[in-house]
Formats: sequence, C-alpha cells, structure tokens
Amino acid sequence: MSDRIEIYDSTLRDGAQAEGITYSLEDKLLIARRLDDLGVDYIEGGWPNPTNPKDLAFFERIGGLGLKARVTAFGSTRRATNAPEDDATLGTLLQAQTQSVAVFGKSWDLHVTQVMKTTRESNLELIEDSVGYLVSEGREVIYDAEHFFDGYKADAEYALETLRAAVAGGARILALCDTNGGTLPSELAPIFSAAQKAAGATPLGIHAHNDSGMGAANSVAAVELGASQVQGTFNGYGERCGNANLCTVIPTLELKLGKRTIGKDKVADLMIFSRFLSEIANVAHDHRQPYVGESAYAHKGGVHIDAMTKDPRCYEHADPEATGNGRRFLVSDQSGGGTVVAKLNRFFPDMNKTDPIVAQVLNSVKKLEHEGYQFEAAEGSFELLARRAMGLYENMFTTVSYRIESRKDEPPAKGEAGGQSDMKKAGTEDSQAIVKVEVGGEVLHTVAEGDGPVNAIDRALRKALEGVYPSLASVHLEDYKVRVMSSADGTAARVRVLIESSDGQDVWGTVGVSENVIEASWIALADSLHFKLMREAMAHLTSTQNVAVPAAGGGA
Repeated sequence: MSDRIEIYDSTLRDGAQAEGITYSLEDKLLIARRLDDLGVDYIEGGWPNPTNPKDLAFFERIGGLGLKARVTAFGSTRRATNAPEDDATLGTLLQAQTQSVAVFGKSWDLHVTQVMKTTRESNLELIEDSVGYLVSEGREVIYDAEHFFDGYKADAEYALETLRAAVAGGARILALCDTNGGTLPSELAPIFSAAQKAAGATPLGIHAHNDSGMGAANSVAAVELGASQVQGTFNGYGERCGNANLCTVIPTLELKLGKRTIGKDKVADLMIFSRFLSEIANVAHDHRQPYVGESAYAHKGGVHIDAMTKDPRCYEHADPEATGNGRRFLVSDQSGGGTVVAKLNRFFPDMNKTDPIVAQVLNSVKKLEHEGYQFEAAEGSFELLARRAMGLYENMFTTVSYRIESRKDEPPAKGEAGGQSDMKKAGTEDSQAIVKVEVGGEVLHTVAEGDGPVNAIDRALRKALEGVYPSLASVHLEDYKVRVMSSADGTAARVRVLIESSDGQDVWGTVGVSENVIEASWIALADSLHFKLMREAMAHLTSTQNVAVPAAGGGA
C-alpha cells in the first residue's frame, strides 16, 4: 500500500451545487489557481456542455494558466441511443481539451431501470464503451461509480459488474461513490474489499457525501483499506449536506496516518485557503470546522485552560499551527484565573495567577458578563478592560453627550405628483447624529448624517476625532451584529452589539450592552476607536523605549 494519496478536488463542480453558493467564471479561475498553489492533484472544473456556457468558458481559459494540477472535465456515460463517437456529452468532454476526464455511470439498478429507463445489460455496455472511447482518444479516465454503496447493498454482483465494465474500458482508477451519503464506516470494509477483488489491478478511490455526517470518516477509512485517491471539496461544500471535507481529510491523512497528500508545508496553508474560499463563495466561514475553524482550538472552561497552560496535549488532538490555525483562550463567566493569565500573558508575559490584577480583571469580566457582555469575540474590549484596570490606559476621549434624530419620508401615494427621482428619495430613512466628546479638556461638537442611526453616530464620532487623531481615518467597520439577550422582554430587552473593526492591518472585536441598541452600539464603536488609539500609544512607547509590542488583540 502506497503512502501517496491523490487529492481530487471537486469544489468547482460538486461544491458549486451547494445551496447558496454560486461562482462566477472569474471566481472559478481564481479558485483554480489557489487550488493549484495548494498542491491538489486534480481540479474538477465542471461539466462542459452547451447548456452551461460558464463551464465551457472555464475550460477555454484554464489551459492558458499553466497549472501543475490535472484539470479534469466531468460528464456522464453516453446516452443509450447514441454511438460513442456521436454522443454530445462525450464530444464536449473531448472538446474541453483536458488530459483527464471523469465519467460517472450507474451502479445501482434502481437508477438503471427507473431513471435511465434502460436495461441492466445496456448500462454495462454504456459504461464500457464510453470509457473505452475516451481512452482511445488519448484521455486518462477516472470512472466515478455513482451510488456504488447503495447499489452494492441492493444487488452486490451487479454493482461489481459495473466496475468490471469500467476496467474493461480502460479506466485508470475507479472512484466508489457514496452518493446518498448514507453508508456507515462499519459497512465500508466488506464492500470495499469486494470492489478491490472485482477491480483487480485497477486502483480504487473514494467519493463520499456527508448526509450522515460520515463523509470525512468514510474517506479516511477507505484510505486505510487501500484507496489511493480521495475525492472531496474544501469546506465540505456540496449538494444537500455537502461532500467529504478536504479541510478535514487532508490533515487527518497527513498528520495522523502519515500519508502524503499535498505535503505538510501546504497543510499549514489550509486555514488561509479555507477562509479565502468562504470569502469567494460569500458565505460565513464555518468556525466549528475541525482543524481550520476559528473555534477548533478555542478553550473556554477554566479547568481546560488551566490544564492547557501546563501542557497543550491536555485538550488538543493536534498542533493548531500545523494547519495554519492558532490557540485561543476565551474569556467568559466560566473562566478562572488561569484563563485571565493566559490572555494577559499575550501582552504581559511575566504575569501569574498570584498577581492581584488577575483577580480584579476576572471579577470585572464576570460582573460584565452577568450584565450581558461577552468577550469571546471582543478581545479588543477585553484588552482595554485589562489595561484600564491596571492603570495603563486612560481614555483619549470621553463622551459628553450624543443625540439621534431619525426621519422617514413616505413615498407619495399612487397618482400623486412626484417624478421618478422623487420616488427614489422617498420611503428612505435619514438619521442625524449630534455628538459632543471631550479631548484634552476641549469639547468637540459635531453633526453628521447617515443611513440609519448607527451609521450617523459612527460618522459624527469620527468627524469629531479625526482632526485630533488622523489615524482613525483608517479604521473601518468589518462586521456589526446585534444579539437580543432575552426575547421575553420584547422591545425592552437588553441587546449585545458586537463590532469587528480593521485598520487594514489588524482586526479586533469590541462589545457594548444596553437596553438601548444605540447606546450599545456607541459603547462598542467608542471601544473600537479607543483600541486603535491604545495600540498606537503602545507602538510609540515601544519605539522610544525599544520594547517589544504584543500582537494585536485578535478579532471575531
């Protein structure tokens, strides 16, 4: 059994079939380049056919990128009424001009008789001569045995006959597909063993779906049984519940089984790639993913964190840095002194649990969290809290007052006077914020308008401060979230506002809580600017004293 496992990526084809995910042509080309940099062996580009112009254009352009990976066109066996050389599906696979093609055929007689409306014998012919024709045209053929596991359970011998047909046609490798995602790891071994005997010298791969949550587990189990190729998608994107997640499978094979896939140096890029893909797909990054999720190595319980500070093996199954991730200690009302020390050690390396400031900060955290605050995604606010408690940061501006005025103009009734331009203006909300802040004994009074009250106070606050602190112009809002603390209180409920801010280099989170969503937003906004000013003050201190500055306070 070889230690080298091929990674066949289907993010651009199977992954694009996920609900809520659509890639443009430029998206697909960009992802393909990044997949190639990551070191996958195969990039399945899509199904080229006349009804899919985007995939046709992809194959027209991808050849000019000079990728090292084998770009693969995907399609089905020929139609029962067509000769291979006359079949449009096989023809477009050849026109894609890829060295490799993937062809799927039916392994389950249910699909043969009820979906394709043909005979079992005809299906075997379709598989063999479709594969054979593509091989005769100089293509490497990867045969995807669709529904193989369900087909085997229904009629084992017929499912094996479909594999033999693909072997007879000259397929280089047979990928056994758990298309409905219902197979359990305990069922895998006997079925895989039978397939190996039927395939003879032809190697096997695995193509698992995640409908039972077993996609990654079945993929790893198949490799342990002798599979030499794993097909899947990054972030597990795919139809229904998705495909086997390569972000999970690859590090498991590399770090736990000692297999060679993309190489350990590239495994360290997995979290960056995972987040990149989420951004291109325009979906929230799954922070609970194994290995590459932001929460994968996030520790919250006080007992856990105390043990982690003594030996990371206590509550981590792998080194977070191996996949480009990092360890995080979450501060909350479940925290102990060890948690606070671990957080404070980032900017005060010599602090220990016996320091009185630890108990002071911990008590402040627990008091604030009792009021509804949460610091897990607001490490900027936590660092400010700690530095204020230690007397190491004095607010560089203070709030005197602020006032919000909002007005909503209703559109004119149908038939009333008013042109199209007036209709566009009407029906919108205009907000005006009047803000007074004190800086160095001087009260600054500004007014600003915005698209809603939060945007208005944000603009007014910045307008007041940027003349004194020009660097605040670089700070911009990355994300804004509102959480209702108790729905039982209705519109009088306390709300928690979480803000993620960035200055183009660092990203940090801040939090505010109040029964008034405007006040909660103001607290979080003000803290975001205080954090930036605090960091600048620390950097200035460092430059004058030649002292190391700690890393930025993290983000959501």
